Formats: sequence, C-alpha cells, structure tokens
Amino acid sequence: MKKRWYSRYVVIAAISIMTGLPGALAYAADFTGKQIVDVSISDNKTLHDLSIVKLKPGDTFNAEVIQQDLKTIYDLGSFYDVQANFVEVPEGIKVVYVVTEKMMVKNINFVGNKAVSSETLQNLSKGMIGNLSDNKIIDEKVQAIEQYYHDQGYILAKVSNITMDQEGIFTIFINEGIVEGIVVKGNEKTKTHVITREIKLKEQEPFNAKDAKRSLQRLNNLGFFEDVNMKLNPGREPNAVVAQVDVKEQKTGTFTIGGGYSESDGVTAAIGVGDSNFNGSGNKVNVNFQHGYSSIAGTGWNLNFTNPYIDKKETSLSVDLFNSVNEVSDYGLNGDNTKLRSTYYRRSRGFNITLGRPEGEYVKNYITLTKRKDIYLEHESGTVDYSAAYGEDGYDSNYADYIQKNFGEVHSVTLARVYDTRDNVFSPTEGHRISLTSEFAGKALGGEFDFNKYILDARKYFKVGGQQVLALQVTAGTSSGDLPDASKFSVGGIDTLRGYEDNEFKGDKMFTATAEYRYPIANKLQGVVFADAGNAWSGSYNLNDLKYSIGAGIRVNTPIGPIRVDYGYGKEGGKCHFSFGTQF
Repeated sequence: MKKRWYSRYVVIAAISIMTGLPGALAYAADFTGKQIVDVSISDNKTLHDLSIVKLKPGDTFNAEVIQQDLKTIYDLGSFYDVQANFVEVPEGIKVVYVVTEKMMVKNINFVGNKAVSSETLQNLSKGMIGNLSDNKIIDEKVQAIEQYYHDQGYILAKVSNITMDQEGIFTIFINEGIVEGIVVKGNEKTKTHVITREIKLKEQEPFNAKDAKRSLQRLNNLGFFEDVNMKLNPGREPNAVVAQVDVKEQKTGTFTIGGGYSESDGVTAAIGVGDSNFNGSGNKVNVNFQHGYSSIAGTGWNLNFTNPYIDKKETSLSVDLFNSVNEVSDYGLNGDNTKLRSTYYRRSRGFNITLGRPEGEYVKNYITLTKRKDIYLEHESGTVDYSAAYGEDGYDSNYADYIQKNFGEVHSVTLARVYDTRDNVFSPTEGHRISLTSEFAGKALGGEFDFNKYILDARKYFKVGGQQVLALQVTAGTSSGDLPDASKFSVGGIDTLRGYEDNEFKGDKMFTATAEYRYPIANKLQGVVFADAGNAWSGSYNLNDLKYSIGAGIRVNTPIGPIRVDYGYGKEGGKCHFSFGTQF
C-alpha cells in the first residue's frame, strides 16, 4: 500500500473544507452543529494517549479544533502524514485521526527527470536514505531539487508527487515542464525555419529560461527584426507550455548611390545593392560598383554572398569576389600628414572564401582562403610617383624597389577563433567578445610574399544605467616576414583612432585601445563620448609614441543602417568622421 506524502495535513484540511472534495473534511458543511460521539486514532503503534487532542466526545463539530489536533499530532515528530476521517452515525459524528508512522528510507527512485540525471538528484537527496522519513527533511530535499532545476534555467520544473511503499522505497515524481510546441508569428518575409533554427528550445524537451533568453538574443543578432518577444501559453498536459515567438520585421535590403566630380578624376559614381535576408532565406547578398577616380583607375566592384547554415551543424560559408580600386595615402614613417609623400590608386582583385563552425554556444572557429593581387595604378598627388621612381637621383635607396616589395599576389590561410557572449552584436549592452586571428601567407601557397600575422582583439561591455553602456576595446597585432603595403597594420580614422587621418599610421605591429560611453538621447538617436589610443609601427617602439584622442559623436539608427558621426581631437588637431555601421 502506497501513501501520498506531498498532501500535507494542513493543506489537506484546508483544501477539503474549502473545496468540498471527498476525503478528510469533505462534508464539513453537513456536519455543522452535529455532536461528536467518538474520537479515535487508527493505524497507530506509537500514540495511545488521546489527551493530546482537544476534540472530545460530546463536543460540537468544529473544523478549526480538528485542524489544530492534526497539527498537534504531526508536531510529535513520529508521523509523516496525518489525516482526519469522519463517519456519520445516527447519534452524530465519529472522528478518526489516521496517522502514518515514519519508516526507514531504504532507497529513492526518480521518475520524469530528463534534464537532470538521477545521480545528481541522488546527491541532492543525501541524508534521507538510512534515516526515518521526516516531512521537514523531505521538504528541504524537495526545495533543494527544485532550486537546482531553477538555477539551471528549468523554472517550470517541480516535484509533483512523492510516494513511499511498505518496503521503505521512496519514489519522487518530477514534472520538468515540457515544451509542447513552438509557434512563430509576425514573419511575413522571413521563412519560419530561418527563425526556428535559432531557437534553442526544442519540442518535447523541458522548458529552459536560459535557452529562451539566448534564443531571443540569437534572433536579435540576425538583424532581421525590429522587435522579438516570447510568451508561454498553457499546453494540453499539466505544467506543459507552448512557446510563442512574436517578431516584428524590419527592412533588410539596402540601396546606396553616390558620386562626385574633381578636375583630376572627372566624374565618379558608386552604387550598391544588398539584402542581409535575401528572399527571407537568411542568406546575405551584397553587390557594389564604383566607376571613375581616373581614366586609368576605371571601374571596381565587389560581390559578397554568405550562407550562415549550409548544414545542420551550423557551418557558415562566405564568399567575397572583388576587383576594387582604392585611393591610398602614404603619410610617411612618422604619420605626419604635413609631410605627405604620396597618394596613389591601387587595384586589388581576387577572392576570400570563409568557412565557420560553432564550438558550443559562444565559440566559433573560422578558416579563410585568400587570393589577392594588388596592382599599382596611378600616382595622384604628393612628393613621390612610385611608378616613376626608378633611376631618379635621390630616390633609388628609398623608393626604387617600392612597387616590387608592395605589389603582387598574396595567397594566405587565416585561422580565427571567436568567443562571443554579447547580448546583441549590433548594439551590445553586456557580455564580451574575444578573437584570436592568425594569417599565414607564403610562396608555398602560390603567392609572392612570405609573412605571418597575429591579431588579438578583446571587447567588454558594461551596463552603467538603464540604457547607458560603457564599451571597452583593446586590439594588438604583430607579424613576421615581409608584409606588402596592403597587408600591413594600419591605424587612424573612425574605426581605430579618431582625430587622425584614415590609415595614417602603418607598420608590421599595432596597438589600439578605446573606451566609449554610450547614452540615449531620443528614439533611435544615441550619443557617445570616447577616448582612443593607438599606433602602428615597424621595428622597435617607444610607448611615448602612442597617439591619443578624445571626442564625442552621435549614432542615428536609420532604415539603411546605423549612421555614425564622430569628432575626435588629437595631437594633430580635430577631425570629423562620418561612416555607416557601429564602432564595435
């Protein structure tokens, strides 16, 4: 015969009185005013003295007195269950206090646990086996079990029942709170499977609040939605839920166009079109064209395609094809733009192919194959025309071999490992991101240059108010071998060292550090105050040569993406920077 433990005596009495369920005090309303003709205790080998109970034969039925008697008997400490049964006879009511004496607990079995192993639950129940059953101890162990579940994120899990047989075997029944289904609403463009593959909750598995939170973060990190929410609807089974994910889509397509005119370049034009959620598939496509600069520079273009899920293991594939033209300025060894050496055009053409695969939830590894050819096109301005430097008096020792050392084909393999716990990759408020990147280029791969590059980048975010964030970033890089100009580290400009010219400092080593305080101004408008430090150099370096700047800026969230406007002030004066995208 099994006894139910979880219905403790006080709860039994109170519930029976209020609900009128069959059992201990089920017919209390009918007994009002009736006389008690007999009071006894059954199933009892320990308690024989009825003087401890207040209810006596000849008394009028009183539910409160009976409830006090139940508590008095339980507080003796010899019983783990106490109930009151009533027998109606012509003379009145017979009251029988039914007690279940404590037994030695020989073993504990668990039923219904999938998320937490029975071994773990056994450890949480230590102290019960080998001792008499005791409701206080059982209460403590139940609370410990439920608290452990909740700490792991299983906030719906609970102990639903406990039974004990005559052999002293305890059985603890656990209801972990199953997810019966996942429903997605609000997606008109984005395909449902693109959303559900980011949700860590699984149907017919226990609901986990940590997985639910992470699922919302992953959906926000897609950049497809203006808002994402999740609510839990009751399921068909007790304690089961249906997770409903509501999304509000935002524009993911972009179209940019620009142009200009100068006497040296004539008319220049640029056009770009892309979609980070192409056809609702979650794939990213971008195409950019540029034309002008000069008759020699001609047209440049770039094509990018990214598929974040090429298999069930979340392997990503990104392909970049490019034939671009860039205006390059050489600011000299000291980065002093008052001694500008040269500005010229460089064409870079080739491809990057990147495969990425996650390792757990927060780590992802990447491998990139690169083939790039850099071509010197045309001198625009400055003191040196590298293409005409050969054989000129005064330039041979410094510039005669510049083109040979800096232009040609680079074939490389890049390995990267990224640990990223940011809550939102577009506008993080907490978490951190640490990446280690190593690039290996060599003639053995078919290129013309031998070099290795190593970069460590660390970012940390702190909430310092309701919507205020302190963001920190430190980046360090070093290299070995002979780096061509296009592969050298460069520091300066809106992404590294504000208040200085873009890529003003170059070298085979670099260091940058940024602290940025971000605060809301209005809807979709954010202000920032920042301090930057950094430099790039070759050979030995003196810390006194580190460049510094301070400044402020604004961020505007627009349909085509975030717009940044920063003003930085450094050693060379102040400079305003404008760009699309976020700082870091």
